[in-house]
Amino acid sequence: MQYKNMGRTGLHVSRICLGAMNYGDPVSETEATKIVKSAQDAGVNFIDTADGYAAGKSETILGKAIKGDRHSFVIATKVFVRTGPGPNDTGLSRKHIMQAIEDSLRRLQTDYIDLYYCHFPDFDTPLEETLRAMDDLVRQGKVRYLGCSNFSAYWLCKGLWLSDVNNLARFECVEPVYNLLTRDIEMEMLPICAGEGVGVCTYNPLAGEMLTGRHEFGKQPAEGRFTHPGMGAGYRERYWSEINFKAVDRLKQLAKEHGCTLPQFAIAWILNNDTITSVLSGTTEINQLEENLSATEIKLTPEELQACDEVWQMFRLPRYHYAKTAEEMAKVVKGVEQITKAVKK
Repeated sequence: MQYKNMGRTGLHVSRICLGAMNYGDPVSETEATKIVKSAQDAGVNFIDTADGYAAGKSETILGKAIKGDRHSFVIATKVFVRTGPGPNDTGLSRKHIMQAIEDSLRRLQTDYIDLYYCHFPDFDTPLEETLRAMDDLVRQGKVRYLGCSNFSAYWLCKGLWLSDVNNLARFECVEPVYNLLTRDIEMEMLPICAGEGVGVCTYNPLAGEMLTGRHEFGKQPAEGRFTHPGMGAGYRERYWSEINFKAVDRLKQLAKEHGCTLPQFAIAWILNNDTITSVLSGTTEINQLEENLSATEIKLTPEELQACDEVWQMFRLPRYHYAKTAEEMAKVVKGVEQITKAVKK
């Protein structure tokens, strides 16, 4: 297993982060424990969960699975999702954060969380209030590092600035969606993280099973993420489209030419990006875990990376956008220079 520092910190995490979202629904406690042990044997030391996964069952199951060997793992969990019926049982207010951390510590059977994420931005709570509460948790020793998930580049920047000017613990890791079909974070989020030394642990590397290659457009989804009673509709809305299926067909070819499976190719593509710290792998079976782990050994050639870029350009919506990657901006600048030269003539 390969390891990497989380951003500018001294914390070393495995390049594959074991996702525990499915523990308790649909993965049983027995199977989840086997997956955790198998991952540990392979060198995985980074595990991700949240208080909202399976209504807290995920944290409970994970706590049992790592009991007696807590120090060997970097455990990440999250706060925001509703955990009760009251008006303060959700969000990132000081009140909810202080209650949520105690509940997570109890379920995980530990006295500290290695990485505590703000699961979503809370636009009803001042970000400074959230950061001061999280900073208190760090000073109390209940949390080691802070992170944010599903934040925009702007919201991350605002958080980093508030931490800087107020001498508060800052976000050391972000957790965004990133895969061969969803690459928007390349425009602003990844450059910010690279420049500010913020770690990046990405989720949905297989685009909700689209990049397993086992689904066919025009047919009912195979049993799994797209048919889940709670998550299925959201994942279908996010990824189930004819244009994505066309992209997957081309990516299948690239994986076959490389000599690996499409899931391995998709995860390897993410890990080929130097800004990425770790890829979250929410496997439900040990054989899936083994397949994903082997992706850490795959190196894609410049030609293969270029082919992936061509797929992205071919099947993304043909709309002009203000935010651009460094490569796209270079083309814009070059165009302006050519216009300037023509005018001078």
